[in-house]
Amino acid sequence: MTKYIRRASVFCLILLIALLINAARIQFFQADKLDDNSANRRSTIERYGQPRGDILVQGKSVTGSKDTGESLRYERTYKNGPLYAPVTGYASQTYGTTFVESAEDDVLSGTDPMLSPVPFWNEISRAQEPGGNVKTTINARAQQAAYSGLGGKKGAVAAIDPSTGKILALVSTPSYDPGRIAGTDSSSTDAWAALNKSEDQPMLNRALRQTYPPGSTFKVVTAAAILENSVVSGIDSSTDTPSPYTLPGTTTQLTNESASDACTDATLEYALRVSCNTVFANLGVQTGLSDMVKMSENFGFNDSGIKVPMSAATSNFDTDMNDAQLALSSIGQYDTAATPLQMAMVSSAVANGGTLMQPHLVDKTTTNDGDTVSETGSDTYKQVMSPYTATQLQTMMEDVVSEGTGTGARISGATVGGKTGTAQHGENNKGTPYAWFISYAKDKDASAPGVAVAVVVEDASANRDDISGGGSAAPIAKSVMEAVLGSD
Repeated sequence: MTKYIRRASVFCLILLIALLINAARIQFFQADKLDDNSANRRSTIERYGQPRGDILVQGKSVTGSKDTGESLRYERTYKNGPLYAPVTGYASQTYGTTFVESAEDDVLSGTDPMLSPVPFWNEISRAQEPGGNVKTTINARAQQAAYSGLGGKKGAVAAIDPSTGKILALVSTPSYDPGRIAGTDSSSTDAWAALNKSEDQPMLNRALRQTYPPGSTFKVVTAAAILENSVVSGIDSSTDTPSPYTLPGTTTQLTNESASDACTDATLEYALRVSCNTVFANLGVQTGLSDMVKMSENFGFNDSGIKVPMSAATSNFDTDMNDAQLALSSIGQYDTAATPLQMAMVSSAVANGGTLMQPHLVDKTTTNDGDTVSETGSDTYKQVMSPYTATQLQTMMEDVVSEGTGTGARISGATVGGKTGTAQHGENNKGTPYAWFISYAKDKDASAPGVAVAVVVEDASANRDDISGGGSAAPIAKSVMEAVLGSD
């Protein structure tokens, strides 16, 4: 009898060991798979079981959380939701997260291991720390100035601190309130459906995710390539350009919308001031495809990896073109396309002496108690051009504002450089024109530029000359620059 009891005991011990091994296998090796199973609501309930961390603008929260009393207890709320939607994105219990809410989700939700006071404690205990906070680089006055300036028109504004790469304003209109889609009730789903059906596309982040033909603002890039490759002997030398200019290999004549006669053999400085298409098309072809591509890519075109921390759409400058196509691309037409962020990067590099800093939107992340988790440094994206070339471009862009097409951006007591542009698009150029203005400004006594701005307005009243860019977009850029300089 003792023999059978002993055998039964051994068998039970084997079963116990097998049970422990299986439990360990499930707990340690299948935990992630079970956590990610759509039928498992435990992690979702836990995720929304505490308030989400906040997104801050100049130390003040633009987000919050409210206790719903439901199983998904805390729902995201937004202060001035439409104003900051292109920055925050949304955090929805139904539709997930976007933009900063997505890029910094681990910190905001409290799941980032770096929030734990003891290394690896959360992995062992599977605990969730209180949500951390995200401090953005946004300047509240500049953001409001951009939003008010657009006034509900379709368009976007991006503003950068040229010396650090900090994004000071990121606005897209028409906008929406992310709080309307934060929950799981019918009002959230109805709002989601309405937003997605809207022809105005209010959830499209036009500042980061929409590319436009940059029109004549791209002439700043072309001018940089011309000067860097010594295609002309100086900005005040004759360019030997006819007006009109016949596109190479074709019988098509390119004309100028204003001051056509004055554009004949115009200097590079004058050509930028009044925006001579013929001069920049001619000199772009003389610069050559490879050098034009190199310069555009120095500014960030064709780079699909730009993150701020959310990804920006890729701005395009074709790498395979004939000379006629290159001529058109050199004046911001053909297939050339850019985001407002990209064009702010162009003016930023000029203002900063040829050095383009990596644009970024998050300054630092912290624990709920304010201890720093991570901090974003000021890194160089690329040395776009020589300081001498940048100085020449500054002279030309400041001439545009002082006595050219950009006089609407003048600011008393500040040095301002800019470039206007109006981009036609669509079949036979029948689409709504885009009015552009890119610029930078610094206080006259300052050692470094304070802000670089790009504004695009999908403006039905725009016409083919650059005056409309100066009239529709330049005043918005001016208000943003004044807001930043005033804050300083």
